[in-house]
Amino acid sequence: MRAEPLNNKRCSLTRYNKGQLVYLQNEICQSMDIILEGEVSIQKIDAEGNILTIQTFSAMNHIGANLLFSSRKKYPMTVAVEADAVILHLDRELVVDLIQNNRYFMEALLQAISDRTLILTDKINAISLSTIRERLISYLRYESRIQQSNIVTLDISKKKLAEKFGVQRSSLGRELQKMRSDGLISYDRKTIILKDLQPF
Repeated sequence: MRAEPLNNKRCSLTRYNKGQLVYLQNEICQSMDIILEGEVSIQKIDAEGNILTIQTFSAMNHIGANLLFSSRKKYPMTVAVEADAVILHLDRELVVDLIQNNRYFMEALLQAISDRTLILTDKINAISLSTIRERLISYLRYESRIQQSNIVTLDISKKKLAEKFGVQRSSLGRELQKMRSDGLISYDRKTIILKDLQPF
């Protein structure tokens, strides 16, 4: 990790390597961070060491804005680097100045925070489903609608998909095999074909 000075003392540019932690759970949020390059993910690690990936963010996404003005400013989960990243950190006072003086920034920030709330709501709804199969079916139907096809192309590995569901990779693999045996899907490394799941 290497911080690079900028002209404005209220912001800084930092480079992170893959695997580094940007913030630990319960660390106090002191800046709004804009990802300029790379990817970071919000993760929850349970007592058994299982990783649940809540969301992965790439270039031009932000983190921390929803905490910066909260009465509870601690990160509820860990923020980790998925791919070498460059992050711009803006302190609270600078963000306030931008909100007051730039209507476009204010509207974009409010929209981003609102969208983030919807993402978390969808994630909670998915997690609340009781079985791995129910989570998979919900995910596949959603992706089928988005991709407008009964052939769902995976943009993440099955390991990352398992982390999204908060389960072990082996558990996800077993359920995929069962669903294939039941005639619901067929799949290879990069695609899952919906057969009897009432796709989009």
